[in-house]
Amino acid sequence: MEPETDIGALLSKEMFFSGTQVNYFMVCKTKLWLFSHFVTMEQSSDLVSYSKFVHETSYGAQKKEIVIDNRIAIDFVQKGDTLILHEVKKGKRLEKAHRYQLLYYLYYLKELKGMEKVGGEIDYPLLRKKEKVALTEDVKEEIKSILNEIQKVIALPEPPQPSYLKICRKCAYFEFCFV
Repeated sequence: MEPETDIGALLSKEMFFSGTQVNYFMVCKTKLWLFSHFVTMEQSSDLVSYSKFVHETSYGAQKKEIVIDNRIAIDFVQKGDTLILHEVKKGKRLEKAHRYQLLYYLYYLKELKGMEKVGGEIDYPLLRKKEKVALTEDVKEEIKSILNEIQKVIALPEPPQPSYLKICRKCAYFEFCFV
């Protein structure tokens, strides 16, 4: 019997998360844990509503929110020789989290779905800027490590103690963590 060669079979299904979880891991482990345990506060956040408005009103001709496997939700894609995934963000304040969310999408499509010609771009329409994102071999290893760490955080019996950061005051979970 030949060994299994399907990458989808080799990668644990539990090791794949949503892009939001990868983003939250980069921002705050407490937020990641709460969100992953179905404590959602975003629906009451004015900032989240504003971000959704920017997303919905930018790039009007593009088909929005392409969901794959109920795990990743790509803001829109640009078809061509290479499929370009686009993430629309209102500002660069959480740029690192934005980059890793999009890098995760590229990783997911390349490693699990076997797509080779995939690239990424983060769009900041309010700033009129774009940032290209590429998945290198080094970044693939980093993503694997991040996925392992996400799994560890989610498996904790209770949320990690929050650390107060500058961005906390604007977070939908602020009252949950600090009041």
